[in-house]
Amino acid sequence: MQQNRDKLKRLMLLAAIGSAFAGSAAAQTNVSVSGLVDAYAGRMRYAGDPAGRAAVNSSGMTTSWFGFRGTEDLGGGLTARFALTSFFKTDTGAVGRFASDTMWARDASVGLSGGFGSVLLGRGLAPNFLPSVRFNAFGDSFTFSPLILHMDVPLFNGSRWTNSVQGDTGWSNEIIYSTPNFGGLTANVHYQFGEVAGDNGVNNVGANLFYAAGGLGLTAFYHQVEVSNPLNATVGNVQPAGNLPLPSGLFAARQKAWMLGASYDFKVVKVFATYGQTSHNIDLDDKTGSLSASVPMGAGRVLAAWAQTKRNGLAVGADQKRDTASVGYVYDLSKRTDLYAVAMNDRITRQSSGNSFGLGMRHRF
Repeated sequence: MQQNRDKLKRLMLLAAIGSAFAGSAAAQTNVSVSGLVDAYAGRMRYAGDPAGRAAVNSSGMTTSWFGFRGTEDLGGGLTARFALTSFFKTDTGAVGRFASDTMWARDASVGLSGGFGSVLLGRGLAPNFLPSVRFNAFGDSFTFSPLILHMDVPLFNGSRWTNSVQGDTGWSNEIIYSTPNFGGLTANVHYQFGEVAGDNGVNNVGANLFYAAGGLGLTAFYHQVEVSNPLNATVGNVQPAGNLPLPSGLFAARQKAWMLGASYDFKVVKVFATYGQTSHNIDLDDKTGSLSASVPMGAGRVLAAWAQTKRNGLAVGADQKRDTASVGYVYDLSKRTDLYAVAMNDRITRQSSGNSFGLGMRHRF
């Protein structure tokens, strides 16, 4: 009996000590675990696909991810922060967005913030990402958002259609400076070191701007890309694409891109519009425009979006055009969980068109 009492006392003492240490650590550093799980079932057929494919896939409306974030109050208005977040595939459990993706491809950074703004070092967002996902009704859907598909997702089929914006949506070996908020105006400056021995000129550089006042939102971004991500392949990552064989010797090693965007929330409907262009060190250019809207309805919202890319230049021969349109409904079961249904049509010049649909679920934690 006495032994049981002694064991109980020791357990209570250990629990008290552990609680004290946990409280001390919590007072110094605030660490959170968060993420999002997204999966859908449907039938997918993009322009140029020979046939549709029924499947259960990951990341219909948002790429699934999990990770850790932390902050520490350093005093004097300074805060230290870190982020380690990883993508994963809900349908298979595999890490990353694709086979060669790195473990912490979403975020791997440490930095300081204060009255001057913030500075981050490591792997973080590319300048093109936030302007594109905040200024289209489908957000960061790499499956059903027409604008995101055109900018960021290559088609691995006979169309040979590549995404118009190169360098990935996240950059490695990066420094990001973010300004304070100046009356609704904020900016981010991005610089990625190419880390090529003997050639400091191989790098990525870019910036974006955001303005918000009332229901109005405005954005812009510019970048010059010479380095691929997340594996940091050097010059030569930007592959020209098209339906016709490329003329011998043409190879795009550098891209310049820009985009302007606007949104307005009328309460009964929020509308979005973007227009951007890309150019290369060879004769290859894209012009991409998009229109979309989000309409509150019941316990959710109706989404509709359209994007068009016109591609021309000697690298692709005859001019090409891609049009993609999506319509969907997102139903909120709670603040953290929703259901969605989306239908999409995808067309490319001289290619078979494709129709897709998906029914899915998202949960945030």
